Amino acid sequence: MNFKRVTIIAGHYGSGKTNIAINLAMAVKNSGQDVCVADLDIVNPYYRTKDSEKELESAGIHLISSEFANSNVDLPAMPDELYSIIDNKDRYAVLDVGGDDRGALALGRFVPAICAEENYEMLFVINCYRPLTSTPEETVAVMHEIEYACGLKFTAIINNSNLGSRTCEEDVAASFGYAKKISLITGLPIKLTTVKESIFDNMSEGFRGKIQNAFPMKLQNKRIWNE
Repeated sequence: MNFKRVTIIAGHYGSGKTNIAINLAMAVKNSGQDVCVADLDIVNPYYRTKDSEKELESAGIHLISSEFANSNVDLPAMPDELYSIIDNKDRYAVLDVGGDDRGALALGRFVPAICAEENYEMLFVINCYRPLTSTPEETVAVMHEIEYACGLKFTAIINNSNLGSRTCEEDVAASFGYAKKISLITGLPIKLTTVKESIFDNMSEGFRGKIQNAFPMKLQNKRIWNE
């Protein structure tokens, strides 16, 4: 898999973007590159990269997040260290942007520098099993809200349609039509289709033939599904 120096992950609340950001950062690290994960959530969300700090640290991945992460303090505070994602061009960066247009506002301050470098991709995470993004039309509306808020256009789609630990091969396959329609409406390619690692390891030949760029997910966000 080829990586841009800056990879921006954004999507609706509960779409699984944080889990994807962590997995992509680990993939970059495994390719031999120095990489950091930057948490751009401006308020305490339901799930954030801070929850996986130990896993990232053990993998040699630096985490940049607010000092108020995982606290009871709800302030739009961003660490000055975030500017290192722009200044340090020897390090790859995966940016976990807060959900929807409100969370995308924090990205706006970095957009001019990101565009000037011309070495980024902005990936839209979709999940047809989440409220308010169950149809392609609803999902595309959310996409446009995020783009308007941050001033940057998405470059590709990640189909992360899942039902947490209950996800089976059929659930993933059922999302293909949904993802393809979003791709047709927006003109954006489907970069990855995420698959729970246990499913990935046991995919049938028929399933392998249908899936686009399968990406095994090693971490599962159980909080979102209230398990």
